[in-house]
Amino acid sequence: MDSLRRDSVDPAARDADRLAELFPMVVTEVMGADGRAARAIDFDQLRRRLGNHVVEGERERYRLDWPGKQRAQREAREPASGTLRPVRSESVDFDTTGNLFIEGDNLDVLRLLQEPYLGRIKLIYIDPPYNTGNDFIYDDDFSQTRAGYLTGSGQVGAGGVPLVANPEWGGRFHSNWLTMMYPRLALARNLLADDGVIFISIDDHEIDNLKKIGTEIFGEQNFVAQIIWQKVYAPKNSARWFSEDHDYILVFARNRERWQPRPLARTEAMEARYRNPDDDPRGPWKAENMSARNRYDAGVYPITTPSGRVIDGPPRGSYWRISRQRFDELDADGRIWWGADGDNVPAVKRFLSEVAAGRTPQTLWPYDEVGHTQDAKRALLRYVPFENTANVLNSVKPVELVRRILQLAGDPGDGDIVLDFFSGSGTTAHAVLEQNLADGGNRRFISVQIPEPLPVTEAGLASIFEIGLTRVRNVAAEIRARHPGTALDLGFRVLRWDTSGLTDARVPPDTLDQAGLAAHTDRIRPGRTGEDLLLQVQLDWGLDPATPITVATVDGREILTAGELVACFAATVSPAVVRAVAGRRPRWAVFRDSAFAGDADRINAGQVFAEVSPATDVKVL
Repeated sequence: MDSLRRDSVDPAARDADRLAELFPMVVTEVMGADGRAARAIDFDQLRRRLGNHVVEGERERYRLDWPGKQRAQREAREPASGTLRPVRSESVDFDTTGNLFIEGDNLDVLRLLQEPYLGRIKLIYIDPPYNTGNDFIYDDDFSQTRAGYLTGSGQVGAGGVPLVANPEWGGRFHSNWLTMMYPRLALARNLLADDGVIFISIDDHEIDNLKKIGTEIFGEQNFVAQIIWQKVYAPKNSARWFSEDHDYILVFARNRERWQPRPLARTEAMEARYRNPDDDPRGPWKAENMSARNRYDAGVYPITTPSGRVIDGPPRGSYWRISRQRFDELDADGRIWWGADGDNVPAVKRFLSEVAAGRTPQTLWPYDEVGHTQDAKRALLRYVPFENTANVLNSVKPVELVRRILQLAGDPGDGDIVLDFFSGSGTTAHAVLEQNLADGGNRRFISVQIPEPLPVTEAGLASIFEIGLTRVRNVAAEIRARHPGTALDLGFRVLRWDTSGLTDARVPPDTLDQAGLAAHTDRIRPGRTGEDLLLQVQLDWGLDPATPITVATVDGREILTAGELVACFAATVSPAVVRAVAGRRPRWAVFRDSAFAGDADRINAGQVFAEVSPATDVKVL
């Protein structure tokens, strides 16, 4: 039986695997720090393989740089070392829901999600903190002094001597913001499915920089659109220069060739344009102009109307859109409209039943279609009973805005996973429930929020994370009341980031004595439950942490099952427990290492699995 690793997979090792697949000739071995041979990438060989397609050193190139970028890139490659712990008391329908609310710094959480959700997320929507020049609440520790920024950006040399005229120290706030965003977006890209897409809300302060790092991470060829959202319904007369009436939403696909927005439903105004004044059996239609300005040599010919009037040709400076032959075919099929008295300039009848079922989305989203900031606040106040006005978030987005994104991003019935790792007040989760109700979808949400305290202490709400829980809990209750017996998944499983449930067994030998050695016989931290440990195993093995859990008792020990994983973390295990776990023929089985009294018990357990379920991968913690 092998022991489970304590850390997650190294992202750099995963990248090395990809290079090895593309260029097997660059794989070599070096002597590791432990004296053992280890696989490595021969970068000199890779450089020769790529030939003139490599740029390095001080050679000029097109790129966005800032003090802290290299560190941000390292952050994106660091493996996760913590875990997620389930919180049943704050969850709704814990045992059956596929939705997740995760409390923790999103950088830590995104690292943990790399294994179970790699390439599985269909849609990511985030509304990150806009850069207003203030400090951020995230724990990356990327803050800079003014002097540190000027030196790092090459504006000031040794001894504080300026190297450029009028050094710009305000750029340090851009650097801080970019350093915070870069690793999160890089990890998010890994999670997107090949036909997945990310929508990012942003304002004027960082739209240019965000687009640049977006094209660097996702690829310029995968940029889709820059949407303008009209966020207010009236100008701000208090504005010093211009009333800022809009924000932006940047859209990047994982692979633009694989993703395309779904058409939007036609509006009532669009439907009203189709009528049937001549009672055509093919149903409502609308008349389309038959002339166009684009040159078309076959589109110049006279036409005689049913009333006998001769039209010499198309209007001056234009052409008929169709040839004479095609015109005669349409007329014979009753697809030309001559007017009620048969004397009008002809128009082509476009039948409603024959046009596309929806409309192409546009990059201008007015507030009357997707809501505005006041709509957003009203929705938040409806579902969260605030006592203090100061706690009402100012940057909250309207539910209608996120619902529009959900409508565009994927098919309602595909079971798409929707991720929001700046979840704030829970707007995305709210929108998923509402949109599933509207179109019968089965989307799942994963909402991640740092435990940010409220500006003012409030009874029943300790943090912004709890605002989201309260909001979605009340939204779900309202839907249940309006639609009793609904089959929608209206629950959520609450998970909280914490340190690993396993202690670090890598202790230098010269620091151990006999008493200290006994302390390392059990690697499991005190206070961790069976569900805590089960979830850590799921994350380590890349299994969905939303998988339903069932619990059974055999010989007084708790046996937990999550899909094809069966585990028993009891302090001791009996032969009956081992045989019961093997009898379920799971793909994976996990026990506590210290539960076996000695090597003989481990050998006996291995023989039971070899006899009953030889295909099971058995591990110990």
